[in-house]
Amino acid sequence: MNICADPSTTTSRFLDEKNHIQEGRSMLLEATKNKLKELKLEAMIEAWEAHSGNPQMLGLSFDERLGLLVDAQYLSVHNKRIHRARKEAKLRLHTATMEAVEISESRNLSRAQLAQLGSCQYIEQNLAVLITGATGTGKTFLSCALGEQACRKGFRVQYVRLPRLLEELQLAHADGTYARLLGRLLRNDLLILDDWGLGALTEAQSRDVLEVLEDREGRRSTVVSSQLPVEHWHKWLCEPTVADAILDRLVHRSYRLVLKGPSRRKGSEPKNQNP
Repeated sequence: MNICADPSTTTSRFLDEKNHIQEGRSMLLEATKNKLKELKLEAMIEAWEAHSGNPQMLGLSFDERLGLLVDAQYLSVHNKRIHRARKEAKLRLHTATMEAVEISESRNLSRAQLAQLGSCQYIEQNLAVLITGATGTGKTFLSCALGEQACRKGFRVQYVRLPRLLEELQLAHADGTYARLLGRLLRNDLLILDDWGLGALTEAQSRDVLEVLEDREGRRSTVVSSQLPVEHWHKWLCEPTVADAILDRLVHRSYRLVLKGPSRRKGSEPKNQNP
């Protein structure tokens, strides 16, 4: 005697099994996402969820989809690292980039020079970059653009005006943190010293500058921006023996850029609204 199964019972059982499988799959996915969160792979989770709703992903192999997830996480980490480097660098001009630097013969700045500096090989070689020129020729902008490029390449950067740094070094002498401050400066792959040559130096300040550069020679890179031509630095550095030592550490292993042309600030001055 043949007994026919009730169709409604068969369908119900099939749906129960399907729901059970879906619930198990959801629990597995949730557990996997929780593990990724513990590993701080949030970008990979976001990419995974985006892929789940994209029908174009169905045609990709497992390896291809995994590669896309890894790329998403790598890009996220890379961007966060650059953001953190920019924040720590404290660049004076946040809009300064190598792409925005104006290249022209009138400025005495060539595309080849920028391409060479933009590669950041001078940082890898622990060389200095000396940027001089009259007021308004774009020395600070170029210095910050070099700093921005270094941040993009993964180097640790710090921008500081030399007068401000000299104040910090003087205070460090007084409160006993001088060695710690020198150590913190040395940790930067690139140190940008802006407004070099602005105001007279005391003999003690010249020696502080020597200490900073002595630590960095052959180990780290330094960018110096100054209105004062390099040939006048010896006199500005006050004490001749210290001046010789500083220039020996800077000038002989450096790229030198002498910016020319009219002040770039004149075109950006607000017009006088008074009649």
